[in-house]
Amino acid sequence: MFDRRSFIAGGIGITALGLAPRLAFARADADRRFVFIIQRGAADGLGTLGALGDPAFAGARGQLAADFATAKKLDATFALHPSLGSIGTMYDAHEALFAHAVASPYRDRSHFDGQNVLETGGAGAYQLKDGWMNRMLGLIPSGEAKAIAVSATVPLTLRGARDVASYAPSALPRASDDLLQRVAMMYQGDSQLHGLWSEAMDTRALTGDLNDASGRNAAATGALAAKLLAPDNGARIAMIETGGWDTHTAQSARLGLQLKGLDTLVAALRTGMGPAWSDTMVLIATEFGRTVAANGTGGTDHGTGSAAMLMGGAVKGGRVLADWPGLAPAALLESRDVKPTMQLDAFVAGAVAGHYRLEPGRVMATLFPKSAAGVKPIAGLV
Repeated sequence: MFDRRSFIAGGIGITALGLAPRLAFARADADRRFVFIIQRGAADGLGTLGALGDPAFAGARGQLAADFATAKKLDATFALHPSLGSIGTMYDAHEALFAHAVASPYRDRSHFDGQNVLETGGAGAYQLKDGWMNRMLGLIPSGEAKAIAVSATVPLTLRGARDVASYAPSALPRASDDLLQRVAMMYQGDSQLHGLWSEAMDTRALTGDLNDASGRNAAATGALAAKLLAPDNGARIAMIETGGWDTHTAQSARLGLQLKGLDTLVAALRTGMGPAWSDTMVLIATEFGRTVAANGTGGTDHGTGSAAMLMGGAVKGGRVLADWPGLAPAALLESRDVKPTMQLDAFVAGAVAGHYRLEPGRVMATLFPKSAAGVKPIAGLV
């Protein structure tokens, strides 16, 4: 039987009540850091990087084109959503680059299947049982890597032969807000337990969507990731899960808040990393894009081509990589989606190979063993 002190100090209270953030960490014996931020729900790439220079953009996007009225122009074709101010500053400092009209090999529109392909690195859903980040651990220089997931479950992309522990393995139902408030009141008079419980509550807040709590959750998530990655003896690889990107209705307001949260998260991560930012790479990707045209409720439906981002002090930024297919009706995939012209697999493999100075072909074969013949990692990202 546990008394209340051992309940908290031993970590049982935090795990059993499901309070851990959706962050997964892995440690490797290297100075370089790698962070994968997944956008669950299919983020609208065209709503993130607007193709203002495309003559068909305004007509194709309709009411959604107005989101870019004050957008930062990146080049003759693309502009960055106004909510991404800090990321825009990183772009100017050549610490951020974007890839557009990009997609995984998956071509249907199921979130579950699309995320499975994105996380495993397969060419189709459920082809592979382990994740590409777990396989990546075996390629990192300096030998053995140790991984840990600070999450209710280890995200699929970190599952595999390499051991990954979890701080929150419990499958118990999530505690109600009323119960948590009662526990907080019980610990109010205990100086040690009150501090531990307050820290647990701060951690719990990180599990919401990026636009929760006026951006405080996003900032706290980025700061926590940096706190665990920056120290010399800290983690070296992290995955951060973000949700809320499924903008079927009222997209303009919702996507703006989501992007603002992402911008806040990345800015907090960059600040918290300090000098280690120069050895850090941040990959941001989603399972698939959204339709070019808005639907009847001011949102967008599931699509195909989207955008991916790469940031960090070592990234060869200040540019947009795109073999732009165009937005004229005849240029769209199935008359509705941005047509993919870049393989996300090739983008990720090129980023990992460049960051860790690994042989690109070996990285491609390990991370994405089901890729089509002839697909080569994209060079020159670092």
